[in-house]
Amino acid sequence: MPRAYHSPRREAEAAATRAGIVAAAARLFIRDGYAATSMKTIAAEAGVSAQTVQLHGPKHALLIAAFETSFAGDEGTHSLTERPLIAEIMAEPEFETALERYVAFLTEANRRSAAIAQAMMAAADADAAARAAYLELEERRQRDMRLSAGWFASRGRIPEASVDVAADVLGHLTGPATYLHFTHARGWSDEQYAAWVTTQLTHLAEALPPTGR
Repeated sequence: MPRAYHSPRREAEAAATRAGIVAAAARLFIRDGYAATSMKTIAAEAGVSAQTVQLHGPKHALLIAAFETSFAGDEGTHSLTERPLIAEIMAEPEFETALERYVAFLTEANRRSAAIAQAMMAAADADAAARAAYLELEERRQRDMRLSAGWFASRGRIPEASVDVAADVLGHLTGPATYLHFTHARGWSDEQYAAWVTTQLTHLAEALPPTGR
């Protein structure tokens, strides 16, 4: 069996092409909306052929990739807790320091992804394929929230029996919709938002409903 051929230069070029297409799609989704953006216009914006864009599609996959890249810096289905920065934060021995860094990460990530998050949620309301992709993303985010809730439990901040319901609460507190509500709809600064989230997470156990549901 012949050995697989790997060219670092070609792989780098392919990654750069992919990044350019995703960035172009993000700009158009934000500016024109999901429905008004075609694969052809993405190709023109990215400076590549429509066929090349098709190889990186479909369109709803580019929408999710645009959000993931804006929020976390890259795309993929790996858990947020597998990212080096989050792993480092969760390994921080002082809870208050870890929480401060966690909130800072979430605030910055939500700030970066706010515009594409709005486009993504609007697309999910109007397009079946976009909605299915968005719901799959939300399922992955819920798994991340359960891992985060498990971290709070491991630090003695919530009971182990409350991890599932805490994941639901964390999903609301730290999600893009909540960030957009406070900072865009209500005009809060990022500093005000971060202070509010910090207070909520510091007293997370008190915010949890009974575990039976």
